[in-house]
Amino acid sequence: MMAVGTAVIGSFQFGYNTGVINAPQNSFYNETWINRFAEPISQNTLTALWSLSVAIFSVGGMFGSFSVGLFINRFGRRNSMLMANVLAFIAVAFMSFSKLAASFEMLITGRFIVGLYSGLSTGFVPIYVEEISPTSIRGALGTLHQLGVVIGILIAQILGIESIMGNASMWPLLLGFTLLPAVLQCVLLPLCPESPRYLLINCNEESKAHSTLIKLRGSDEVSEDMQEMKDESQQMMREKKVTIPELFRSPMYRQPILVAIMLQLSQQLSGINAVFYYSTGIFERAGVSQPIYATIGAGVVNTVFTVVSLFLVERMGRRPLHLIGLMGMAVSAVFLTVAMLLFDQLRWMSYVSIVAIFSFVAFFEIGPGPIPWFIVAELFSQGPRPAAMAVAGFSNWSANFLVGMSFKYVEQLCGPYVFIIFTVLLLGFFLFTYLKVPETKGKSFDEIAAGFRQSAGQGETTGLPIYQKNSEESSKNTKFQSVSNRARP
Repeated sequence: MMAVGTAVIGSFQFGYNTGVINAPQNSFYNETWINRFAEPISQNTLTALWSLSVAIFSVGGMFGSFSVGLFINRFGRRNSMLMANVLAFIAVAFMSFSKLAASFEMLITGRFIVGLYSGLSTGFVPIYVEEISPTSIRGALGTLHQLGVVIGILIAQILGIESIMGNASMWPLLLGFTLLPAVLQCVLLPLCPESPRYLLINCNEESKAHSTLIKLRGSDEVSEDMQEMKDESQQMMREKKVTIPELFRSPMYRQPILVAIMLQLSQQLSGINAVFYYSTGIFERAGVSQPIYATIGAGVVNTVFTVVSLFLVERMGRRPLHLIGLMGMAVSAVFLTVAMLLFDQLRWMSYVSIVAIFSFVAFFEIGPGPIPWFIVAELFSQGPRPAAMAVAGFSNWSANFLVGMSFKYVEQLCGPYVFIIFTVLLLGFFLFTYLKVPETKGKSFDEIAAGFRQSAGQGETTGLPIYQKNSEESSKNTKFQSVSNRARP
């Protein structure tokens, strides 16, 4: 648990730097502009600079996530996380001293660098956690990545209250807070073991992998885990090195990478970032007297239901929770739309809007929040996993950027109907998940990969298979079921 907890500090950093950007005051940009040009900044220029400060984080995340494969096989999982903290230190220097230097360029540069760090972390952390976790609780431990993210967002929201650190004088310290988790992780990571899968499969150090497994499991009985990794290693020897283009060219990987991308898109295009980015404004329009506290309340709901998902994921499985989450979010989005439309006629609709947002957030954390991150690592064996995580992470960050940049304009165009767009998308992702996403609960990495290999062979004659879950089968004997006579979505 120490190894998992230490890794998840990187997830916390991602969440914290997602939520903390509301703290820098617009007055900082205006004062800096006046000092340079002896005139106030125009509203259009201010909006452009502010949008760039927000969006550049996602741009850094795109580059970082796409670079995961360059580090993780060369330096190992643990060492890659350790090295990434150099970026966190550099980012802190740029962001926290930007006010002293009277340079919004430093703030924007720091946001890009911390985005680069966060993009790497969203690849490193799920892979490391998946590879050191026992199969029986792999999903529960995988959920801790998302828990770290939502706790980071919540802490940023609380510390960002104006009376605490979200004011004109304290916001540089708030941005510099990210230094503390980085230092803590640098102290703890050398005490954590490297991934035994990396040691055996990538480094061919069987004895070291064996001793690491004993340390991780707290037992000498690790023969089953060792055999699973050896089987995976033998399978990799029969495969050539997997690159990102190969993921799309090979029939063996084409379907799992499609599933991985769609799961990531289902997380970001669900509308959750629209709710978090603009929840304060939504609460204000709904007539909530203290909208900032309502926004923090949404952050608390976010955290609580991530914990709920942690306990449910090994009991119910990945696929059912994702389906429940998507449908629950779609229904909540409809209620939110109705509340926004009828607010002028019925003032009590403000309470409906609050309940709808809280419900939307709760259902997100039951399924679409945590599951896409760790199920991608489950869908691929050791060879293609880093490339797959890079593609999945890039898809996630790109969709994040798209929503963050376009939501305001779409909202102005569509008015209260904006969340109907997300409802349609959610229903589409629900249909895709029902027809195409396999259940991975209780299966070894090799069993999951074997299911896709078998499907790829069948797909040459019968078309792409459609997976269904049989919850009654045991974790060792469950097999992927192909229902090829059903229409493709």
